[in-house]
Amino acid sequence: MIHKYKNNGYNIVLDVCSGSVHVVDDCVYDLLDVTDDLYSKFGRFSVMDVLGAVSLACQTEEGSAKYSGYGQAEIAESAEEITEIVSSGQLYSEDEYKDLLVDYRKRQTVVKALCLHVSHDCNLSCRYCFAQEGEYHGDRALMSLEVARASLDYLVRSSGSRRNLEVDFFGGEPLMNWNVVVETVRYGRSLEKEHDKKFRFTLTTNGTLMKDEYLDFINAEMDNVVLSIDGRKEVNDRMRPHRGGQGSYDEIVPIFKKIAESRNQDRYYVRGTYTRNNLDFATDVRHLADLGFKQISVEPVVAAPEDDYSIRDEDLEGLCEEYDKLAQTYLEYRKAGKPFNFFHFMLDLEGGPCVYKRLSGCGSGTEYLAVTPWGDLYPCHQFVGNEDFCLGNVHDGVKRTDVVNEFKVCNVYARESCRDCFARFYCSGGCAANAYNFHGNILDVYEAGCVLQRKRIECAIMIKAALAEDEEGEMEQ
Repeated sequence: MIHKYKNNGYNIVLDVCSGSVHVVDDCVYDLLDVTDDLYSKFGRFSVMDVLGAVSLACQTEEGSAKYSGYGQAEIAESAEEITEIVSSGQLYSEDEYKDLLVDYRKRQTVVKALCLHVSHDCNLSCRYCFAQEGEYHGDRALMSLEVARASLDYLVRSSGSRRNLEVDFFGGEPLMNWNVVVETVRYGRSLEKEHDKKFRFTLTTNGTLMKDEYLDFINAEMDNVVLSIDGRKEVNDRMRPHRGGQGSYDEIVPIFKKIAESRNQDRYYVRGTYTRNNLDFATDVRHLADLGFKQISVEPVVAAPEDDYSIRDEDLEGLCEEYDKLAQTYLEYRKAGKPFNFFHFMLDLEGGPCVYKRLSGCGSGTEYLAVTPWGDLYPCHQFVGNEDFCLGNVHDGVKRTDVVNEFKVCNVYARESCRDCFARFYCSGGCAANAYNFHGNILDVYEAGCVLQRKRIECAIMIKAALAEDEEGEMEQ
């Protein structure tokens, strides 16, 4: 299976199963329509097959318009180039992964990451918050140190031989329970040598409660920090106000700048959400970059159709064009000496995640779990509050193995919509929570998210091609 597309002046061909990316000229690009048809019918083809198919195609008005502008020598050369790439295994390669799959219910998994909800409370009142101002369909509560320690104990004993473990302090707003955050980190460090483990701690915060002494501890202990801001002042303050209605932008921008600089513009993200109120979200990314932030993530809101800020089907075409604009901005800023990273454009074409990660995604419900202030375990933070997905608790462990088994089979081959999608090995089937919330089935897909993810992947590959071209040009000079 191949996927070909044009983006920002590049003709790009992705061989889906091998992951090979080819930047081709117009003639090769157009001939791939012929070879695609030959391959789907016969499973193989020669140069003569291609030339014969082009000759037949030219007998039609459409084919004549497409190929008459190319000379016979150019077409023959392009056909030979295509067949050489095919013979090298970098075009129309077979899907080796599907034959390697085992029954995922029998596959042993270990827990390697926890999302600790240290605070089911928040001092902001973000309109799109899936956690209902931190309450998660329940009562406001702060996690006790006892539950936090029990959570780390559970992670250690459930992680098998895996050494590197991850813990994200989440909410609500985790800084509302700062002392527990500090003591939990200290407890984790005390476990490392005894159990031969290494904890990687992260923190997600709106920043409004940040203090200098908090920042010192964060910089010493947190591998990553996620800082919530939506972009321009009017955009951020419309969706992320305090409970009294006042905006948070003027309050958090200087704090976030200080955090970013104190971490040498690394190991953090400013993370925003765009809605129907700012479909021109590339402007918000530029705004954040112009403020000096180098690590940026802005993602589409996932909301019920009746919410006035939700993304609608009629918005998708414009949003895809907005990602194309953002890709141009990304390259322009690099050339101008003002580079920044955009999370969804960061794609590893050579290494990337292991096979099972490519197929099954984030590991929610199996390798990654969320913990409530009371110690209850859920597949991830987005399922918290839905009692049908309560797996157990940190004291007694997972009891709902039936639910875990459902998540074990969450992979791209179990999702009908993913099987013929070019992006399946990059998005791993998408978010199970979004699929469930829109269709009541974790093996379904969230269609709008799929459209936007495919576009982001196309842009990310184009950026790789553009950067490789620039590097090649520099080497020739």
